[in-house]
Amino acid sequence: MWKWLHPYANPEVSYHFTGKLIPWFAVISAILLTVGLGMGLLFSPADYQQGESVRLFYLHVPAAMLSMGLYLGMAIAGLTALVWQMKLAESSIAALAPVGATFTAIALLTGAAWGKPMWGAWWVWDARLTSELILLFLYFGVMALQNAFEDKALAGKAASILALVGVINLPIIHYSVEWWNTLHQGATVSKFEKPSMSIDMLRPFLISLFGFAFLAGTLVCMRFRADIIERNSMRPWVKALAKEHN
Repeated sequence: MWKWLHPYANPEVSYHFTGKLIPWFAVISAILLTVGLGMGLLFSPADYQQGESVRLFYLHVPAAMLSMGLYLGMAIAGLTALVWQMKLAESSIAALAPVGATFTAIALLTGAAWGKPMWGAWWVWDARLTSELILLFLYFGVMALQNAFEDKALAGKAASILALVGVINLPIIHYSVEWWNTLHQGATVSKFEKPSMSIDMLRPFLISLFGFAFLAGTLVCMRFRADIIERNSMRPWVKALAKEHN
């Protein structure tokens, strides 16, 4: 496996490889989101308790899941940067942080809109909501540290440490509804536990989830390539690329 991955530790190889992925990811994302959100927002049944507001589910839950998944990826990149001193891992953190922060903000905003008719308030200091807000601050902290030092090596190390330490927040977010008495509902997506989700809701949800995942992949790849160019601006291959596009 390492022999297969080793070539992609080269910035030039990774730059061109992710460039090939972007159009595929973008097209797949557009198709899945059009189908999934179309089915979910227009044709899925309303909930007998929550009414039409349940349609926010197709935005809120995928965004919340990706906010945690992207942070986990960032923490793994941080560990890789600290242990193996891989510069591309630092580029991965730089790419993942703003995309993850965006999905976290979407999760918080849609959660507030969904919670208003259910709880009677836009915001409550619920364990799940508070830990998700902390996740947003962690993303902001990582981005701030990457730009806080003139020494890029020091900035990368500081951001990697925070990304790694902050991963402890992920199980808190996930299990908060079980550990504490919260207003936030428990796990929504289930076909094996009662009550299970209707297939009419599960199908568009899964399509939307994969659509948002491919959208995240598209954005991460774009930012990853931009960071590689910035870090390697004096390399001959980058100068050659610049000449090609002039």
